[in-house]
Amino acid sequence: MGIFSSIWNKITGHKPKAAPKPAPAPTATGAPPTPSAGPVPTAQPLPPVDVEAVLSDLAESKGGGGNWRTSIVDLLKLLDLDSSLAARKELAEELNVHAGEHGSAEQNIALSKAVWKKLAENGGQVPASLRD
Repeated sequence: MGIFSSIWNKITGHKPKAAPKPAPAPTATGAPPTPSAGPVPTAQPLPPVDVEAVLSDLAESKGGGGNWRTSIVDLLKLLDLDSSLAARKELAEELNVHAGEHGSAEQNIALSKAVWKKLAENGGQVPASLRD
């Protein structure tokens, strides 16, 4: 799983998918049990996630959260994710961000904007002020 996926999962509260369930055990006759013929539920689209509200609540619960709106390091720390230079290099490659030297203010700003843009592209409600 990539770093952006970790960011998205932390914000949306999704857990990684569990391993597939094993096949049901055969019945006493040796035949597998037959499933009931009830209606098959269809997946409902998830409502958009208000990213800023989620992060604001998280920051409040942690006593501030730093400057997570503009600092990629503070955003990663708020989400309890690795904010090291190596992790940011990996995230930059994942999001195709090639601005400035690794770890520079220029790259960190570009990386922060790329994360906000990608969150919006994935269905997150992100204010335009954070995406620009």
